Amino acid sequence: MSRTYTTRRQGIVNALVGKLKDIDGTGFFRSNVNENVSPRLKFWDEVEEFPALHLNAGSETRQYQASGFKDRFLSVTIRCYVSDEDAVNALDELLEDVETVVEENSRLLYKDRNNADQYTQQITVVSIDTDEGVLEPLGVGEMLIEVRY
Repeated sequence: MSRTYTTRRQGIVNALVGKLKDIDGTGFFRSNVNENVSPRLKFWDEVEEFPALHLNAGSETRQYQASGFKDRFLSVTIRCYVSDEDAVNALDELLEDVETVVEENSRLLYKDRNNADQYTQQITVVSIDTDEGVLEPLGVGEMLIEVRY
């Protein structure tokens, strides 16, 4: 028996992880994450390879529409780690690559808990924040996105 309403948080995060692993330094990508993308946040001391991307599903809200339809909004944090002599520039390039992937996959295919194909309606970059070089040669940035599905 399948449920009408299932959580889709992990399915969306896993689909984003898959797309972010495409950042390989070729084509228009300036960074190469070597598939070093994780569907969960890690502490600094757990990060062993750079650059690295770690995702975390945050709060989720609902907007109820007419006829019983509802939109779901999921906040996802993408934390970016770099280690470079020019960490500010390396972090900017990685954040540009992440934003490119997010923008190009705004209608993202993912699997729900019933293993059915689903699509996001829209993915929006809400904010981007960095350490501005205070941790150089390490750098950390954070992109907050909102996934509407």
